[in-house]
Amino acid sequence: MHALALRNPADRRTLLWVGITAALVALAYAMPGLAPWLSIVCCYFALSCGIIAHNHNHCPTFKSRRTNFWFSNIISIFYGYPTFAWVPTHNLNHHKFTNAPGDNTATWRFTNRHNIWMALSYFFFSSAWQSPAISAYIKQAKANNRGLYRQIVIQYTVWAGTHVGMLALGIALYGVTQGLLLWALVLGIPAFFSLWTIMLFNYDQHAHTDAASKYAHSRSFLSPTLNFLLFNNGFHYVHHEHAGTHWSKLPALHAEVSHLIPAELQQKSLWWYWLKQYFVSPFFPSLATRQMGAPPHTLASKTISSVTPARSSEHLEVGPASPA
Repeated sequence: MHALALRNPADRRTLLWVGITAALVALAYAMPGLAPWLSIVCCYFALSCGIIAHNHNHCPTFKSRRTNFWFSNIISIFYGYPTFAWVPTHNLNHHKFTNAPGDNTATWRFTNRHNIWMALSYFFFSSAWQSPAISAYIKQAKANNRGLYRQIVIQYTVWAGTHVGMLALGIALYGVTQGLLLWALVLGIPAFFSLWTIMLFNYDQHAHTDAASKYAHSRSFLSPTLNFLLFNNGFHYVHHEHAGTHWSKLPALHAEVSHLIPAELQQKSLWWYWLKQYFVSPFFPSLATRQMGAPPHTLASKTISSVTPARSSEHLEVGPASPA
């Protein structure tokens, strides 16, 4: 088996996007005067790497276990954090509880209000809530699965070591001030943007949805442009129902069930949704979202798992396998 053999040919674009991300950083380091102009583009491609990390942890990109492992390390650099963290917080938790009690990424744990201040700050609250799950996962791996623990250590080393190394390279080439700015513009800020925006997406995909409902637990965004740019991340309902399915197949799955999903949970434009929800609805409250179904904090976790067994973690491919 060839080490670079893909499980799905659609992931040729995945590899192209990751290659472009690395090339942009290399170009900025070779021509630092371009860094301010490249920074916004780097932010988009870093976000893409975050989406790719999500897809890769559900449905590994390559047929080779070893190649999947090293690909996880590479995308961790641009995504902004080791990709293994998707497993305890997302694959094993969010997909099991889906914004119900027990979900470490629940949108309502601080408040169930849906406004711009919660949207902007959700990253910080959610990061704190997810941290214990990540720590417990690492501790358990260290005690019971040395191979997995070794993977985690390598990911942290590659992620942090590369950022430190690129900062040091920038300083060595261009001095402290310009070197620090160069790293920040094309690696540091894009990585933070990726992490923050992915959590914002999660917030908007679940705020005020009905966690106990078969067809109303997630909000989808159907713009063809958005879904091209973000590897069909907008098709969130069917992703939850078919978490191990390759991202390229989600539009067809959505078309099969779209008539069953409430219309207000099928938004055509993310930009219009943001404008309406966060900037217009404070003046015209009727345009704001309303909590669908029972408030999520009143639901019992066991009720959720019995209503929607298809969303339990047992059907997931939990991350790329260990290297051979």
